[in-house]
Amino acid sequence: MPIDGPEDDKPMPLLDHLIELRQRLVKALIGFLIVFVVAFYFSEPVFKLLAAPLEAVTKRPMIVTDLLEGFMSRVKLAAFIAILVGFPWIAGQLWMFVAPGLYKKEKAAFFPFLVATPINFYIGAMIGYMLMPLLWEVLARYVPEGVNIDAKMNEYVSRVLQLTFAFGFSFELPVLLTLLVRVGMVSTAALAAKRRYAIVGSFVVAAVLTPPDVASQVALAVPLIGLYEVSILIGRVIERRKAAREKAEADASEKAVTSPGEAPSTS
Repeated sequence: MPIDGPEDDKPMPLLDHLIELRQRLVKALIGFLIVFVVAFYFSEPVFKLLAAPLEAVTKRPMIVTDLLEGFMSRVKLAAFIAILVGFPWIAGQLWMFVAPGLYKKEKAAFFPFLVATPINFYIGAMIGYMLMPLLWEVLARYVPEGVNIDAKMNEYVSRVLQLTFAFGFSFELPVLLTLLVRVGMVSTAALAAKRRYAIVGSFVVAAVLTPPDVASQVALAVPLIGLYEVSILIGRVIERRKAAREKAEADASEKAVTSPGEAPSTS
């Protein structure tokens, strides 16, 4: 009787697995470099788009204090865009390396989370960008009257990318928690019981991921707390469906055991 295993499971020596992994990583790197080159070419209009919220508040252009500052800022911006845009391709290569070793149920369980990961990150990054004008306006109020705001290009790009990454990363919380609930590593009852710790942890994470100002930290901590609650709601739906499925399987198994079999016909 054949041993039950992954549908695409084929015996392969360790060296062949390493060679395939190298090929997948090379393809992922090539995809990253292609997007990086394109992003670097269009980095100036992208920078103007990112700088618009601050310039609307300061009414002044940014400054550079080093000849390499403009170039390095564009490299940093292009690298971030390459990761952001190229993530589905990179994740797809890793998925194609791992997927053949998974059972059909495991693929069905993990694939939706693989799709949701970049979507949630993009949504979070977009919301972070939309909040930037309000955030810069709030911070500008603390600058004494008569003092000019001369933002450095490199520092501003770093801060914008830091905030964008922080908001995008925070929107991965429902994906992570619902995945843990899906595989049975945590329950929604436990998540609800730890709500107070989650609130404190949200502010700690916000303090680590955002620049050192209260406005940025609160702007990230509040969505984190909301996403934690959303994770509990989604997890409860998953738990109810899982319980219903297990009950149906148990009932079917019990019915199969208790129902009498057909007696063989005699001639």
